[in-house]
Amino acid sequence: MKKLLARLERTRSLDRISDPLRNAVAAITGKARVEDALHGTWLGHPLHPAAVQFPVGAWISATVLDLLPGRRHRRSALILLAVGTAGALPAAATGAVDWTTLSATQRRVGLVHAAANSVALGLFTASIAARVGGRHRGGRLLSLAGLGVAGASAFLGGHLSFAQSAGVNYGATALSLAPTDWQDIGALAEFADGSVTPRTVGEVPVIVYRDGSQVTVLIGRCAHFGGPLHEGPTKDVDGALCIECPWHGSRFRLADGIAVQGPTAADQPMLDTRVVNGRLEVRQP
Repeated sequence: MKKLLARLERTRSLDRISDPLRNAVAAITGKARVEDALHGTWLGHPLHPAAVQFPVGAWISATVLDLLPGRRHRRSALILLAVGTAGALPAAATGAVDWTTLSATQRRVGLVHAAANSVALGLFTASIAARVGGRHRGGRLLSLAGLGVAGASAFLGGHLSFAQSAGVNYGATALSLAPTDWQDIGALAEFADGSVTPRTVGEVPVIVYRDGSQVTVLIGRCAHFGGPLHEGPTKDVDGALCIECPWHGSRFRLADGIAVQGPTAADQPMLDTRVVNGRLEVRQP
C-alpha cells in the first residue's frame, strides 16, 4: 500500500486533470469571503474534516439499519441515506476549496480522493433510487458498495492529512521547537515602532512587531503552508495591521496572530514575551 501511495504522489499525468480543475474551482469560489468560510478561517481549523462527519455518519447509520432483520427500518434507512447524500455536497465544497491550495503531490492524492467520493456519492444516490422504486435488496447492496468506496476514500484523506501534512498548522510545528525558557532576542530599542522585524530564536524564525510599549512575537512560518512571513507585506484590514504571507496570501493580525483571511484556517502561533532591563525575551507559551 505504501508503494502504491508513493506512486500516486509521483503520477504527473494526473496534473493534466488537476491543474485545469484547480483553476475552475478557484474561479467558481473566487470571492475571499466565500473561500474563507469554506476553508474554516472563522472556525480556527479546516472545516472539511468536520463537515464530512455528517454524511459519513448518516451513511454508516443507514447501513446498520440495513443489517438489522425485518423491514421496519427501511424508511429510516432511506431517510438517513437521503440526508447523508445531501450533506455530502457542502462537505465536497469545503474539500474542493482546500484542495486548490495544496502542493502538486498533495493535489494528485486529493484528486483520486475526490474521484472516489464522487463514485461513493453516485452509489448512494443509486441506492436511494432503487429503494424508492421498491428494489430494497439492490438498494442495500448499492449502499454497502458506496460505504466501501467511501472508506477507501477516507484512507486517502487520512494519508493527505497525516502523511502529507495537508491542512496542518505549520506554525504550531515550529512553535514546538521554540525554547521553553526565556531567551534574549535583542534590545527593545532595536525594534522600530510600528514595523515588523525578523529574528531567529534557536532554529525557529520569528517576526517581532512593536506597537509602542506592546510587543508581539509571532512564529515566522505561515500556519497554512510554512511560507516566510517576514518576506510578506503588511496590510491594513478593518483597521488592524496584518502581515500577509507571500506564498498564498493568508493574513494575520500582528497584534495577536488571529487569522483574518485564508486560505489559512489556523491562527499564527505567538510566543510569550517580556522586557527585562530594556531587552526583549521570548519563550514558548
